[in-house]
Amino acid sequence: MKAALVHTFGGPDVVAIGETSLRDMRPDEATVRIQAAALNPLDLKIVAGYMQQIFPIDFPYVPGNDFSGVIESVGAQVTHLQPGDRVFSRSMPSAGGAFAQRLVIAASDLCAIPPEMSFEQAASLPTAFGTAHQALFDSGRLERGQRVLIHAAAGGVGCMAVQLAHLAGAYVIGTASAGNVELVKSLGADEVIDRRTQDFTQLRDIDLVLDPIGGETLEQSWPVLRDGGRIATLVEFGIEPRNGRIGEAVFFQSATPSLPEAIRRFQAGQLQVVTDSIFPLEDARPALEKLATGHAHGKVLIRMSN
Repeated sequence: MKAALVHTFGGPDVVAIGETSLRDMRPDEATVRIQAAALNPLDLKIVAGYMQQIFPIDFPYVPGNDFSGVIESVGAQVTHLQPGDRVFSRSMPSAGGAFAQRLVIAASDLCAIPPEMSFEQAASLPTAFGTAHQALFDSGRLERGQRVLIHAAAGGVGCMAVQLAHLAGAYVIGTASAGNVELVKSLGADEVIDRRTQDFTQLRDIDLVLDPIGGETLEQSWPVLRDGGRIATLVEFGIEPRNGRIGEAVFFQSATPSLPEAIRRFQAGQLQVVTDSIFPLEDARPALEKLATGHAHGKVLIRMSN
């Protein structure tokens, strides 16, 4: 089968399209013919070798975790799914495999796609929705009426976080580039700060900051918190409390528990999936290069031509 392959650590330039074989399917697994895959910043970090201690990989490695597709075959122990079912999920980062024509995964990790949801919409959900939900409500402990600052609010996780925080009854402030201000407002933000021309550090009494950026942005976010306020960061795993304010790293692992809620929200018209661009599998490298610019709004996707 055709797949994006990595034989050494590096940037998007180390990704090449080639032929690879599919591993044998176990009795509790299913083989999925992939229709769409969504890119995440974690893909870039894994390919670069930055996550080897946490998510070790072997070469050749097929990148990608979020995918949607059609079940091609199921193992003897699988009774709740059958060939032809439309499904989506997230593979474990060390396994990867989504940037390929087919993938083998535990059937228990697969979730059915409702008829009104496209393959592209489904593939966009697992990591972005799951990470946003965990950051806001598990790490962030967000409650109705609280004030939340969401950095990179037009990004994949940011778009989901703005909507979920709004639905939870929070007062939502997002930071974004000028071209994405109206998008973030349309998702439910009460205020949007143009990160190039406006200064978010003038904010005060923020209950929760969601930080997908780290570095200077994270450092400048501490003073905007109220006493006892929290930062949920997606990138700084060594974060520690400071001056009565709490910092917690969001270590997202399994999307499976959050997928049913994502579907319910979507079917209720409460969840918009924002797409930046869609590339064919042959352009997996340019797709990763687009993601690496940091300027994508919503999700960058790969669409298969099986």
